[in-house]
Amino acid sequence: MSEVPELTDQGFEPNPFGPHHDPIGSDPIDAGEQNPTEQPVLVQLLTPEGERVEHPDYSIDLSAEELQALYRDLALVRRVDVEATALQRQGELGIWASLLGQEAAQIGAGRALQPDDMAFPTYREHGVAWCRGIDPMSIIGLFRGVDSGAWDPIETKFNLYTIVIGAQTLHAVGYAMGMQRDGGQGACLAFFGDGATSQGDVNEAFIFAAVFDAPVVFFCQNNQYAISEPIEKQTRIPLYRRASGFGFPGIRVDGNDVLAVLAVTRRAMEAARSGQGPTLIEAYTYRMGAHTTSDDPSRYRLASE
Repeated sequence: MSEVPELTDQGFEPNPFGPHHDPIGSDPIDAGEQNPTEQPVLVQLLTPEGERVEHPDYSIDLSAEELQALYRDLALVRRVDVEATALQRQGELGIWASLLGQEAAQIGAGRALQPDDMAFPTYREHGVAWCRGIDPMSIIGLFRGVDSGAWDPIETKFNLYTIVIGAQTLHAVGYAMGMQRDGGQGACLAFFGDGATSQGDVNEAFIFAAVFDAPVVFFCQNNQYAISEPIEKQTRIPLYRRASGFGFPGIRVDGNDVLAVLAVTRRAMEAARSGQGPTLIEAYTYRMGAHTTSDDPSRYRLASE
């Protein structure tokens, strides 16, 4: 196996989307003069206008067919999401957690997984489920209440949905440590949102992963809201910078850039598989809809959003 280059946190340029930004954009862990107006570095392979750009640390070479497949994934999971939302409004589903706005983050991360890798989702990773071969009807059945997840986690390498916020990160680290001790070739990818970073479970998972060099990648989809709590009331620093305090790399990627997410997640998973330990990826995106169909975002977000 060729040596995997170490990860860096150097990106292209900030791409602010949505109304929010980090309350302190400077890098508080670096020594030297601080600039409170400086924005955190963001890895991008596409500009906001959709033009392709190169990155010195995160390159990706995809054929036209592979690019078309990614687009098909994005279109399909959004269509499923729209239909599921409509079904819930018609009374056919008890509730639905929309992925609207997070399709690129989920498809990019999901397509970075290898057959031996294990994914640990929240209750919103419908795009990752699609990438792992889960029939969308199984997801629909779960939210309809007719089953508790009609897929085999061992066969699909996709764990059951987790409702308890942040708990799946501990499951992922434990599973990764087991793979490590068994001499396995895979790694784990743990999904969670920005709100979960305030949970004790997530911070405990960071500690264990760092101390034991667990082959796990933490994938935080920062959609800028923990239900109704905006990101500026959750943290004083960019979320990816928290990794440094635990002793492993952190990287922020444009969560609306499927190519950048794919490239960054591939690199982080390769590092985990090769014994370099964990990485924290912050996919910076925006929750375009409600938290779930039981939520009314007009009570805490302006109509202009």
